[in-house]
Amino acid sequence: MPEKEGSCVGLNEPRLVVRKFLARPQPEGVGAVVRRSIGRFELRYFDPFLVLDEFSVTAPAGFPDHPHRGFETVTYMLQGAVKHEDFEGHKGTIGTGDLQWMTAGRGIVHSEMPAAQGTQKGLQLWINLSSKYKMIEPRYQEVSSKDIAEATRDGIKVRVIAGEALGTKSAIYTRTPTMYLDFTLEPGAYLQQPIPGSWNAFVYVLDGEGIFGRSKSSLVNAHHLLLLGPGDGLEAWNKSSKLLRFILVGGEPLCEPLVQFGPFVMNTQEEIDRTVDDFENYTNGFEKARHWRSESGRTLGF
Repeated sequence: MPEKEGSCVGLNEPRLVVRKFLARPQPEGVGAVVRRSIGRFELRYFDPFLVLDEFSVTAPAGFPDHPHRGFETVTYMLQGAVKHEDFEGHKGTIGTGDLQWMTAGRGIVHSEMPAAQGTQKGLQLWINLSSKYKMIEPRYQEVSSKDIAEATRDGIKVRVIAGEALGTKSAIYTRTPTMYLDFTLEPGAYLQQPIPGSWNAFVYVLDGEGIFGRSKSSLVNAHHLLLLGPGDGLEAWNKSSKLLRFILVGGEPLCEPLVQFGPFVMNTQEEIDRTVDDFENYTNGFEKARHWRSESGRTLGF
């Protein structure tokens, strides 16, 4: 059986890297390519994180109309833009550096399609919701790139997507307590970032190469996921001659039963069966899906 990584207890010491994965390209959606690091066979779930995809998509490929229930999706654009629209009439464009934090709750049907020429690249993180929040009303938190909190110190720049770093806090509300930090380290920079001791945490390297956990550890380069062991923070070094960019993500484990069926994430098989029935019969949150198709879906015939 695939492993479920992470524990619900932390120790007061710098965190070490306990597992490393290279996220290899794989097809997803319609013609899109993702590098999936969490949600793959070797790592189905890293409580509370369900999926981490580094995606790459060029029109007409994309992620046409599809549902979600029981968790949150966090879309952070690295290059280009994607157009988002859902069956409630909510629509917009997520551009380079922009953030969309979507709480699917009891149900959303939406599409995510390229909104610019060339290749669009970004990250999408799925965060599980506690059983008490799985059936809440859907909600969006959207932040343009210029409004994302940033801080710079001693050769370190951080964009604070969620949580706090270098004395700067994000305005994003996280129902599942979460930190999401986009760090860029100049050559020679050294980072110490606190992480709550009881949280699970990981690093995903975007560009360059760095050292994490121990100063004499091997260099880690782009597209690698590093699961961090117990402790109260992360140490990272850029001993190269180029910029190092990575995200550090942490979250409070829910420690609840989990049953997942594709885009539906609940606590029991009975709840999953009920969710499939709701979706197929357009009930209990999916009523508007009966007559809705996205503009992209109508135009491209999805």
